[in-house]
Amino acid sequence: MNNQPLVSILINNYNYGHYLTIAIDSALNQTYENIEIIVVDDGSTDGSQQTIQEYGDKIIPVLKENGGQASAFNAGFGHSKGDILCFLDSDDYFIPTKIAKIVEVFKQNSEVGWCFHPLEFVDKDLKSLEIKQEYSGESGIYDITTEIEKGKLNGKLPFNSIATSGLCYRRSLLERLLPMSETIKITSDDYLKYAAFALTPGYALLEKLAWQKIHDNNAYTFRTDKDSLRGKINITTACLLKQKFPFMAKFTNNIFAYGLSLYEGKSQGNNDISSLINGYYSDLKLSEKLEIKLRNFYYSYKK
Repeated sequence: MNNQPLVSILINNYNYGHYLTIAIDSALNQTYENIEIIVVDDGSTDGSQQTIQEYGDKIIPVLKENGGQASAFNAGFGHSKGDILCFLDSDDYFIPTKIAKIVEVFKQNSEVGWCFHPLEFVDKDLKSLEIKQEYSGESGIYDITTEIEKGKLNGKLPFNSIATSGLCYRRSLLERLLPMSETIKITSDDYLKYAAFALTPGYALLEKLAWQKIHDNNAYTFRTDKDSLRGKINITTACLLKQKFPFMAKFTNNIFAYGLSLYEGKSQGNNDISSLINGYYSDLKLSEKLEIKLRNFYYSYKK
């Protein structure tokens, strides 16, 4: 990687046209200059594509039929050339120095494949929501590849979760993750995060380098059926990760069991999820099935 590596900013959008300009402008206004901005519109019907066209050759537009978040990730990556790639949701915002700081992390730490950071939560008017975030460690390199293989994640990182706009990757790692299955329509970033943890050491940068808007139209944050939806996502993510990375089986068994505890009894009749559940069980040893049953019971009781 040379002194000024190309950074690809991948913006995915679906019907967030009233937020999109702020997201694109935040990417254009970076203090780091060697960037390309790829805006993937996933079949919007709200005028987003007209907004995208107004930027001309300042950005790389990718206009596609609606297929969900995973398909947007795949399309954006397919059009990218960057040595480093940073994801940005179309209703979020990068602070001006974000890319410069991310590049410095990767330049100073050649062994890391990912750099994740937390976000500042703001309302639709960009006012801070003062939501407290607890960190259990410090910024630095975290290698949890062995722990993931053992099935462990809790307490191994200084943060609990990181949203899409806090995900940054070295291209060599993302090439092992994408294209991904387009089965998961939202929160496909779970797949990308867990796989990254399993494959390479990374850098946890405990600086809020982006803003995440919390608003009534958030596709996931404000879903009333959040438990059931989270269950479906965990089940699907577990199936896809185990299929692509079999060595992650102990970890995927854990998130599969947790997904079952959220999904079962709350949403019935989904043949696709039922098929995934049956398929996952069919490849397990008896001891693994028993362990999943016990974990499912534990997670259900713990709630």
